[in-house]
Amino acid sequence: MASRERKARKPAREAQPAAGEAHGPALDRYDVAILGELQRDARLSNAELASRIGLSAAPTWRRVKWLEEQGYITGYHAELDRRRIGLGVLAFVRVDAERNNAAATRALEEAIRAQPQVVACHYISGAGTFELHVVVADLDAYSRWARDVLFKLPNVKDIHTSFSLGEIKSGAVLPLEHLRP
Repeated sequence: MASRERKARKPAREAQPAAGEAHGPALDRYDVAILGELQRDARLSNAELASRIGLSAAPTWRRVKWLEEQGYITGYHAELDRRRIGLGVLAFVRVDAERNNAAATRALEEAIRAQPQVVACHYISGAGTFELHVVVADLDAYSRWARDVLFKLPNVKDIHTSFSLGEIKSGAVLPLEHLRP
């Protein structure tokens, strides 16, 4: 009993987390490995993911949940072949805004977000205000969409469109080498 009392009186020390246990704000090698594996195949079972990164299932699951809660993992989705579903044209559209004030920019941002044909939009430096990635069935569909929708968005002054002639690389797998300790 005396040894229990001595153990109880010892000041608690900061324990270093064991592999797979909860951790501080920085990513470690297991977190980076999880991010890499899930980018390649988000359909992995937790058991398969654990096996690939070298941890048991429970700590792997906790780490995935932590990565989701911290915003490192923002969602899961299937990557579709746009051509197979009838979206044969990919256009890059630079949009010049009429006015560059906060309210006008927010109104245009909201209108762009509401367009399902716009699969990505970036606020850009240099000439133009926004760079859109637009997918449509064909050139006629793009022409109709630009005329009937794009030019009618609030504060659009001009558009400049380039069409993709072929994809060299696509997909959203991000490089992670800079995160590895």
